[in-house]
Parts: sequence; structure tokens; C-alpha cells
Amino acid sequence: MAEETSKKKPGSFWRELPFLLVVAVVVALLVRGFVLQTFYIPSGSMERTLVENDRVLVNKLVYGFRAPKRGEVIVFEAPQAWRSNPDEKDFIKRVIGVGGDHIVCCDDKNRLTVNGYPIDETSYVYDEPDQTRDASPQTFDVVVPKGRLWVMGDHRYHSGDSREHYLQGNRNTEGATISEDAVIGRAFVLFWPFSRATWLSVPDVYDKVPNSGP
Repeated sequence: MAEETSKKKPGSFWRELPFLLVVAVVVALLVRGFVLQTFYIPSGSMERTLVENDRVLVNKLVYGFRAPKRGEVIVFEAPQAWRSNPDEKDFIKRVIGVGGDHIVCCDDKNRLTVNGYPIDETSYVYDEPDQTRDASPQTFDVVVPKGRLWVMGDHRYHSGDSREHYLQGNRNTEGATISEDAVIGRAFVLFWPFSRATWLSVPDVYDKVPNSGP
């Protein structure tokens, strides 16, 4: 017995088109809300990794399965005290230390140390004209509270980050760090402009940092 086939009536595609558009919009909103989202860079605080008006793609799902790791570039909802403009609530920085980490700036070669291990940041930290490429223009010695992150911009002389808020906030470690719950996602690719497109991978040096202990 031959298989029966059916043909759509002429014009059926146009009748189905509104439904297909609604489905496409719903899928796009779900992806944007729970999986991926694009963000633009509003300032130079992450130079030279990211410059003003760059566009990055952010994975919003990854931290539902694990905590942020050292060296990752993250987008997070900044604490109110960090916002010079109330409308600018989403910040992008690099994770330098996680809960329990002991971070010191700086060693005799002007490098950060995390749990005693010196971090060579020359591959991404901005080289300020007429300045040495220091990990920070000011010194500090902190232990990151559990469940919180110490974050810094790659442009150390032009970033409102954990170091700045620690030094300006009476060395209050809680106020200088961000909660893991405030993290929106991991920025994993710079996709615009196309001439600068690249993966935002974790520098190898972070693989050698020892854990803080029990």
C-alpha cells in the first residue's frame, strides 16, 4: 500500500507565519533571559582586553552549575555604593580572587600575589603611558570573604573595582568585594568589532594559583 502524502494548501505558510514569529520571539527571549546575552563596554576600565564600545557575548547559564573562577571576565550587578550613575548597574571586571583567597599587592616585581603565588599580568593589564606596568598603583593585603569575589579592571589606573572601593571604604573587605549571587554571567567572546574578535580565555597563570586551604 502506497504511503499517503499530504500537501499544504496554497497560502498556508502565510497563515502560519504569525505563529512562527511568536515562537521565534519567545525562543529569543528565553535565550536572552537564561542562556546568552550581549553587553557593550561603556568605558576604558578593561583596556587593553576590552575597549570602549566593544561588544561581548555573556554566558548566563554557566554559573548555575559552578562558581566563578580566578581569571574569568564576568558581568555582574554592581552594589549601589559602586555606581556613580544609578542607571549603570551592570559592570564588567576580571575575577582576581575567590572566597578564602589571600591577595597582596605587591611583591618586589610589582605583581599581585594570590595565596602566595605571583600573578604575571603582562598579557592583559593596560600599560599606562609614563608609568610602570604595576598590578596596582596602591598597595593592599586582603582575604576575600567566603561567597564573595575580588574583581579588578585590566586598566588599573582607570577602574572602579575592588581595590578602589577597599582603599576608599576604610579597608572594608565586604564592601570591596561582590557577592557570587550578583554575577550575571561570564563574558567569553569579544564579537564586535569583527577586526578585534577573540575568545576571552583565562590566562594560563591562574592555573598555577594554589587553593586557599580548607
